[in-house]
Amino acid sequence: MPRDFSEVYLYNFEDLKVGQTASTARTVSEADILAFAGVSGDNNPVHVDQEFAASTPFKGRIAHGILSASYISTVIGTKLPGPGTIYLSQNLKFKAPVRVGDTVLARVTVSALEPEKRRATLTTVCTVGDTEVTVGEATVLLPKR
Repeated sequence: MPRDFSEVYLYNFEDLKVGQTASTARTVSEADILAFAGVSGDNNPVHVDQEFAASTPFKGRIAHGILSASYISTVIGTKLPGPGTIYLSQNLKFKAPVRVGDTVLARVTVSALEPEKRRATLTTVCTVGDTEVTVGEATVLLPKR
């Protein structure tokens, strides 16, 4: 099956500058949460059982934090730096819940460059509206020109 790469970008290490940023947005659906639970095996009832989740401090079901964080990988692998980038590390802090119907904006910003190793450090943030839901930092290895 042919693949559509019209929205895929590619930056080599030499193309990057501190401050560059890219983002993607995705609205979380019921199907996304159930598919993620199925693929990951994480069937924690706070994600999949409304009755249980209603009894938690969240007062209802929430998306897996890692589901929202996976949108960071989408940006890294398709936009900045793009195809061929190797994800070396990621730290995350989950600050607020994401619910069905929320639109998550995942944004990465180049914060440091290591030319001798072709590595970049990226600030990573996911927001829903004005609320930061996930923050962190990633280290990636970029292809040579």
